[in-house]
Amino acid sequence: MEKINNVYCIAGMMADSNCYLIDNSENDSDFDYILVDTGVGGSGDYFSSQLSEIGLSMEDIDLVVNTHCHYDHVGGNYLFPNAKIAIGTIDGDSLEDPESPIPICFVPTREIKRRDVDIRLKEGDRIADFEVLETPGHTAGGISLFDGSILISGDTIFSHGGVGRMDIGGNMEDMKNSLDKLSKLDVEYLLSGHGPWVSNANEHIKMSVGGFYF
Repeated sequence: MEKINNVYCIAGMMADSNCYLIDNSENDSDFDYILVDTGVGGSGDYFSSQLSEIGLSMEDIDLVVNTHCHYDHVGGNYLFPNAKIAIGTIDGDSLEDPESPIPICFVPTREIKRRDVDIRLKEGDRIADFEVLETPGHTAGGISLFDGSILISGDTIFSHGGVGRMDIGGNMEDMKNSLDKLSKLDVEYLLSGHGPWVSNANEHIKMSVGGFYF
C-alpha cells in the first residue's frame, strides 16, 4: 500500500474500484479516517489486511465518501459499520432508491447491502483538506476531490488518457464540462477509480481531454 501525502492508496481487487484512505487524524475533526470508495463488497479480508498494516481496523473508518453510485464503488459500504456515508446529491438519490437501476445496472444479480446516505455533497464542500468538485458525466452526480496537489477522480478520468464510460447513467455533455473543469487544475497526483495512480498528473489529464475531443 503506497502513501501519497496523507492518502493511503489501496488497489482494487478483481472488479473492485481503487480505494483511498485519507488520514485526517491530525486535524480537529469528527472524521479521523476517511475512505473514498469501497469496492464491490467481496474483499473484506483484503481490506482488513491492508488496514492492519497501518494499525487500523474496519471499525476505525469514520466516513465513507463514494465518488459515485455504481456498485463497484459502493458495494463495500456495509463493511464499515461505524462509518457515515457521503455521496453527491444526485447519486445519493440513486443509491437510496431500491428501484433505481443505476447502481447495479452492470451487475444486476448483485444486491447492495447498504443504501443509507448520511451526507449529500455538493460543489465546494470540504472533506478533510479536500474540496468537493461536482464532476458528472460517468454518472449524473459524480464527484471528485482535490486538495491542491492530489485529485481523487473516481471514474471521471483515468491515467494514460482514459475517461469514464457514459452509457450507464452518464451523459456526454456533462463529461465534456467535467473534463474542462479538471483540465484547469494544477494537479500533481491523479488517483483514479481504476488502474494506476500516477504523478505528473497534468500530462495524464491533458491526454484524457485530448482523447475525448479526438
